[in-house]
Amino acid sequence: MPQRPLALPATALLAGAIFAGDALAEEVNIYSARHYDSDQALYDAFTEKTGIDVNILEGDSDQLIERIRREGAASPADIMLTVDAGRLWRAEQAGVFQGIESDVLNERLPDAMRHPEGKWFGFSQRVRAIFYDPDDVDPANLKRYEDLADPRFEGDICIRSSNNIYNQSLLASMIAHHGMDDAEAWAQGVVDNMARDPEGGDTDQIRGVASGECDIAVANHYYYVRLLESDDASDREAAESVEILLPNQDGRGAHVNVGGAGVVADAPNRDNAIRFLEFLASDEAQRLFAAGNHEFPVVDGVEVDGTLATWGDFKRDALNINALGEHNPEAIRIFDRVGWR
Repeated sequence: MPQRPLALPATALLAGAIFAGDALAEEVNIYSARHYDSDQALYDAFTEKTGIDVNILEGDSDQLIERIRREGAASPADIMLTVDAGRLWRAEQAGVFQGIESDVLNERLPDAMRHPEGKWFGFSQRVRAIFYDPDDVDPANLKRYEDLADPRFEGDICIRSSNNIYNQSLLASMIAHHGMDDAEAWAQGVVDNMARDPEGGDTDQIRGVASGECDIAVANHYYYVRLLESDDASDREAAESVEILLPNQDGRGAHVNVGGAGVVADAPNRDNAIRFLEFLASDEAQRLFAAGNHEFPVVDGVEVDGTLATWGDFKRDALNINALGEHNPEAIRIFDRVGWR
């Protein structure tokens, strides 16, 4: 059966339900905040394997959450797919997800990648990495996230705004590991060490190091890989002029976040939705889901290739990613208090 792509721009998300009156016998309806063309291969593989058609509606995560809430029990959504544990937690708090039981997901996914009540699951990992200028920074002094607050790096750091969910989740992890007071002291230290007011996206932080605007940056690892593998020579030059550091290898490991999904509370095709999530945990889907955005699989033994393969094994924080959502409100309050704009 053919796939029915139903991707709409975010501006269309306030329109009426698009699936109504056109149901198929075997389908699954996915509201997705992932905007990677490579995900199409994932949907095609699922349909080929199961015969279940995949219908997609794309949009911003917060808009999708609001749409599902507004549609209520009449929502055609079976699955919400998004990135970052903070956004998954917001969806959970809004009542978007239902808890499910799946032996496949329990066996395939690590404990840290599963919501305690089965409301959502992580299927790819993204590392919040540190980048530095090897001519100006001695990596012996920069091994941990905690070191970013060291006064020796005053005026050296480029990092995104506190509105960015990736930074909120990083601070949430600091709260989980160190408590509120120490996490706030760290955030204040990072603010004191900023080379400039936060601006731009993750790629801009890496470019800031390459251009000499700052000596240290924080960004998700895949932005760096995109630059390294770009067709643009200036992108490759920027990436090659900096070094990547995967922090806290002598302790808890590098902070990781997720691309994840859950079954919507009133999913009309609940069984198909669970089958789709179980498919995402298969070796085939893990390779497709992760490789499309240069992320890491969550299932042990699934190989990575390209640049990621050259990094070898490294230690990742085993903190259950649900904690990143639970501490999100506290992280935002800390950012406000320390003036991290």
